[in-house]
Amino acid sequence: MPRPTSEMARSIVVNAKTQRPSVCNAAESLVVHASVAGDVLPALADAMPEVELVGDARARALVPRMGVADDSDFATEYLDLKMSVKVIDDLDEAIEHVNATSSGHSEAIVTNDMASAERFKREVDAAAVLVNASTRFVDGEEFGFGAEIGISTQKLHARGPMGLRQLTTAKYVVEGEGQTRG
Repeated sequence: MPRPTSEMARSIVVNAKTQRPSVCNAAESLVVHASVAGDVLPALADAMPEVELVGDARARALVPRMGVADDSDFATEYLDLKMSVKVIDDLDEAIEHVNATSSGHSEAIVTNDMASAERFKREVDAAAVLVNASTRFVDGEEFGFGAEIGISTQKLHARGPMGLRQLTTAKYVVEGEGQTRG
């Protein structure tokens, strides 16, 4: 798998947020490691001038036009051209933040550290987890299910009498090389 670059991260985030912002698989919140935030965040802000960014103090220090995010912003599904941004120090903090604020629909990581990617896939509680690919791929039709008629982030989908089949859930994992959805 090719190593992600800041250009790959930019392309994935721009696609995930702007390609169709009003859908459930659009990116709503961005978590960026402190070691790359100084390069990545200003470039992303420049690449998405139409997106209202709100962030924590560390993110705002890097992007002057960014507004202040409160705790609820990190768990909000905007369905619009708005995105929350948080700068974190390590994978533990990232996973903890994602699990505390996620809708449980889809989460993505862009990384060149495959051990971190494996841990993210394993520990993030979401119906679909993507590595180095846009969240915009999390769609019934994209997954080959035909036209999507609904979504669920619940873990138990059955009602009434249940056997083993009804008690089984799936977690979809997508591994990419920088793919975005057109």
